[in-house]
Amino acid sequence: MKTFALIGAAGYVAPRHMRAIRDTGNRLVAALDPNDSVGIIDSYFPDADFFTQFERFDRHIDKQRRKGAAVDYISICSPNYLHDSHVRFALRSRAHAICEKPLVLTPWNVDALEEIEAESDRRVYTVLQLRQHPTMIAARERLAAAPKHKRFDVVLTYITARGKWYGTSWKNEPEKSGGVGTNIGVHFFDILIWLFGEVLDSVVHLNARDVNAGYLELERARVSWFLSINREDLPDEVRIAGKRTYRALAIDGREIEFSDGFEDLHTQTYREILAGGGFGIADARPAVELTHQIRTAPAGVGAGLVHPFYEQAFKRLNAADRHRPISYPRLRAHG
Repeated sequence: MKTFALIGAAGYVAPRHMRAIRDTGNRLVAALDPNDSVGIIDSYFPDADFFTQFERFDRHIDKQRRKGAAVDYISICSPNYLHDSHVRFALRSRAHAICEKPLVLTPWNVDALEEIEAESDRRVYTVLQLRQHPTMIAARERLAAAPKHKRFDVVLTYITARGKWYGTSWKNEPEKSGGVGTNIGVHFFDILIWLFGEVLDSVVHLNARDVNAGYLELERARVSWFLSINREDLPDEVRIAGKRTYRALAIDGREIEFSDGFEDLHTQTYREILAGGGFGIADARPAVELTHQIRTAPAGVGAGLVHPFYEQAFKRLNAADRHRPISYPRLRAHG
C-alpha cells in the first residue's frame, strides 16, 4: 500500500484523485487547502490529516519523512500557477508528483522541472485523461490504419458556460490560469497532438478572456478550434434545452462522441502510474508549448480555416468593445 498527500483538496477535481487513491488500494494520509470546505474527504479518507496553511503542511510532511514514514506520492490539484511550485515541493519531499493539467504554464517551466527531476530519484507525472478515453483510443487506432499521406479535416468545439463567480476567480486571470486556451483547452490540444502528430503551424483568430479560436496544422490534420466560457456562444438548441456545456469533435465530418466515460479515467491514470507507466514531463511538453504560443500570439492575423462559430463570437466581442474592433482573419482554403 502506497501513501499519498493531496494539495488542493477543495478543488473541483480533487474527489477524482481521492477516489483513484482509494480504488487502487492506497491511502491518503494528509491534505492541504486554504479553503476548509473539504467534507468530501470523509467519503474517502476520514482519518487523513488536514491543513489550511502550507507551512504547517510542509512541516508535517517533512516530520513524517524524518520519522521514516515519507509519503510516496503527492497529488497536486491546486490552481494552475501553483503547479510548478508544488511539483518542486513534492520532489524536495522525496515523493513522486502527480499533477493535474496543465503541468505548468510556460515552456521554460517545463525545462526547469526536467532538470530538477533528473537530479532527484523521483518522477513527475501528469494527468492526461483523454488519452485513456476508450473513444480516443479507438480513434487513434483507426487513424493509424489510414494511409500515411492522408490529412484529416478536424473541427474542435468546446463551450462550457461559467457564471459571474468566474470573473472574480483566479481562473479569470490569464497570468494565473493561462487563460481560456490553457485552462479549458490544454487537454484537447494534447489529444489532438496525440492523435495527429506535432504542430507545424498555429494561427490565433480570437484571443479574449472568455473565448479563444484559431487554426492548427498538424502532421496529419488541419484543425479549426473554438473554446469559450460564454453562454452566448452556445448553439441555440443547447441553450433552449437548458444545458451549459457543448463539446464536439468532428474528423472529416464524422462526429466523435466522448461526452461520457470520464468517471474512471483518473483511476486508470493512477493504475498505470503505480504499475510503472503513466505520462511524464515529456508527454506534457507539446501542449504546454502550444497553449503558451496561443496565449501570447496576436489575434486576427495570418490565415487559416475559420471555425464555424467564429463569426458569432467576433460580432459579440466587437459589439462589447466598439472602440477597439477585432480584425477578421484572412481565410485560406485547404491545401
